[in-house]
Amino acid sequence: MTALLRTGALALLLAGCAGTPPKSLVTPLPPVAKPPVTLTPDAPREPMRGVWLTTVSRLDWPPVTSVTAAPAERVRLQQASLIARLDQLKQLGINTVFFQVKPDGTALWSSKILPWSDTLTGHIGENPGYDPLAFLLKEAHQRGIKVHAWFNPYRVSTNVKPGTLRELQRTLTQQPASVYVLHPGWIRTASDRLVLDPGIPDVRDWITSIVAEVVSHYAVDGVQFDDYFYTETAASPLNDNATFRQYGAGFATKADWRRNNTLQLIEQVSRTVKKLRPDVAFGVSPAGVWRNLSHDPAGSDTRGAAAYDEAYADTRLWVQRGLLDYIAPQLYWPFARAAARYDVLTRWWADVVRPTPVRLYIGVALYKVGVASKMEPDWTRQGGVPELKKQIELNESLPDVDGTILFREGYLSQPQTQEAVRYLQQRWKSRD
Repeated sequence: MTALLRTGALALLLAGCAGTPPKSLVTPLPPVAKPPVTLTPDAPREPMRGVWLTTVSRLDWPPVTSVTAAPAERVRLQQASLIARLDQLKQLGINTVFFQVKPDGTALWSSKILPWSDTLTGHIGENPGYDPLAFLLKEAHQRGIKVHAWFNPYRVSTNVKPGTLRELQRTLTQQPASVYVLHPGWIRTASDRLVLDPGIPDVRDWITSIVAEVVSHYAVDGVQFDDYFYTETAASPLNDNATFRQYGAGFATKADWRRNNTLQLIEQVSRTVKKLRPDVAFGVSPAGVWRNLSHDPAGSDTRGAAAYDEAYADTRLWVQRGLLDYIAPQLYWPFARAAARYDVLTRWWADVVRPTPVRLYIGVALYKVGVASKMEPDWTRQGGVPELKKQIELNESLPDVDGTILFREGYLSQPQTQEAVRYLQQRWKSRD
C-alpha cells in the first residue's frame, strides 16, 4: 500500500491493455460450497474519515532515528510519535486509522506465529520492549479513533538482498522463527521480493491463523487486506507451475485457478473473523480497476491493467457473495485522468455495492497532492485543493459511498499538502 512499492503497479495499471480479452472470461469460477457469511448488522454510523498508517520501510512510522536509539529511548520516541500522530488525526476529524501490523513476514504485535518486525528495532525477531498494536489501540480508543489492523497477506520480505536473507535465516534459533526458515517450500520470489505461494492450502490456513491471533487477542475494530495478492512482474514472475500441477485439477487456466485461490483466502478469513468476533469489520483495499469495459461488459469505462487479471483478485465477486463488510478501492487518479477517471470509477463501485450490504470507502491519493505531474497536473493547482474538494464532495454526495480513506498518514505533515490538509480539517472537523 505504499507509494514506494506501488509505483510499478500504477504504471502497469495505466498502461495500454491488450486487444484480446483473457481466456478466463469464458471460464466460470467453481461455486462456493457454503452459503455467504453473515455480515456485521447495520447500525447507525458516521461516515468513514480514515487514513492508512504505513510501517513497511518505515514510510510513516516508526521514526527512522528511533531505531538506533538505546532501548528505553527507542520506546519513548516511538510511543511519543504515535501519540503525536493520533492527536493530529483527532484535530483533523479523522475517525479511523488503518495500522499496518503485518508489513511482510513480521509482526507489530506480540505474536506467537510471526517474529517481531525489524521496522521497530532494525533486527527481525528483536523484542521492541512494548507492544505497538496494544499501545496504539489504547491511545486511539481514548481519542475516539477506531483502529483497523492492516495486513499484507503474502509478502515475506520487500527484497531478496543477501543481508535480508541472512536476517531471515538467523531467526531459526528464535521463537517464533520466520516462515522463511520454517516452511521453505511455501516461499517463492516475485517482483524481486519473497512471497508466499497463494496456491498452497497450508499457506492460506497459516495466514488465517495470523488474522485469528490478532482478532482473538486485541480489541481491533476491523481487519483489512491490501491489494497485494498475486504480485509479479514480467522480469520477476511468480513461478507456481508446480503448485498448479499439484492443486489445479479441474481448472481450464492457471488464471482461473489463481483467482479461486484468492477467493478461498477471502472466504476463509471472513468466516474466521465472524466466528471469533462478529463485531469486527473485514475489508479489502484493492487496486481501483476491477476490469475494463473493453474486456468485460460488467467492467468500468477505463483502460489498462486490472486487479482481476493482474492480482487475480475478483473483488467484484467478493462483494456480490457477501464475503466483506467493506471494500476500499484505491482510486488514485484525478477527474481529468481519461484512462481511469475518479468519478467514473467511484460511480462504478457505487453501482457494485448498491445491491449488497457491503460498505464502500474510497481510497484517495493524498500522496499525489502538490506533486508536479505532466499526466495529472490537477494535483498541483491551488495546492491540490480543487481536485481534492471535487473528490470528497462526490464521495459525500453518493448515498452508496460511506466515506473516504487517505493514502497515507505521513503526507499529512508534508509541506506540499498543507493547503489540502487545512481544507480537510475545515470540512471534517466541523462535522464532529
